[in-house]
Amino acid sequence: MPKTTNKHVKATHAINKGILDIARVNPSPNHDERPNQDDISLIVIHNISLPPNEFGGDGIDQLFTNTLDKNDHPFYEEIHELRVSSHLLIRRDGEVIQYVPFEKRAWHAGESSYLGRTVCNDFSIGIEMEGTDFEPFTDAQYQVLETTINALLKRYPTLSKQNITGHENISPGRKTDPGPYFKWQKLEKALDAALPAEACKGDK
Repeated sequence: MPKTTNKHVKATHAINKGILDIARVNPSPNHDERPNQDDISLIVIHNISLPPNEFGGDGIDQLFTNTLDKNDHPFYEEIHELRVSSHLLIRRDGEVIQYVPFEKRAWHAGESSYLGRTVCNDFSIGIEMEGTDFEPFTDAQYQVLETTINALLKRYPTLSKQNITGHENISPGRKTDPGPYFKWQKLEKALDAALPAEACKGDK
């Protein structure tokens, strides 16, 4: 993937040693080294809620830190042994939680492909939006997402606002997030880019 420059990108947040300055850090053990730290070239947007369709609890933190109690909710019986993570979570109120430094490989994308490249975890940053496929996200989330992306674009010159897409785009048929209620047009307008990026050549 060709490198791009991100001159004149305005950011209101800073990133130091792979950590966003406004984030509450909750380290996840579910990460490893990227094959190439100079190839951070894709941003993937997800949604997540734990328990399903419920907001504000500790379930997401517990999932990403391997502390989910299978007895807390029937759904947890299915997922408590998963070893997954994402770089960031943006809560409904705009709070940001960081689980993995950006220079490390988070385990968020799974089986995936972007423009012919597989194993998207190798070269992507995963951002979880607390939400579901069935209801709108909040204005606070969109505002924080925009400023966070601007900070990432400023910090990592291999990123481009043209290379931002959804989990459903890189894992079609397997994933549906961030879902039909995610307003890509809001992000398009904020970043002046056609979004979501096509994950396969010839996508419409």
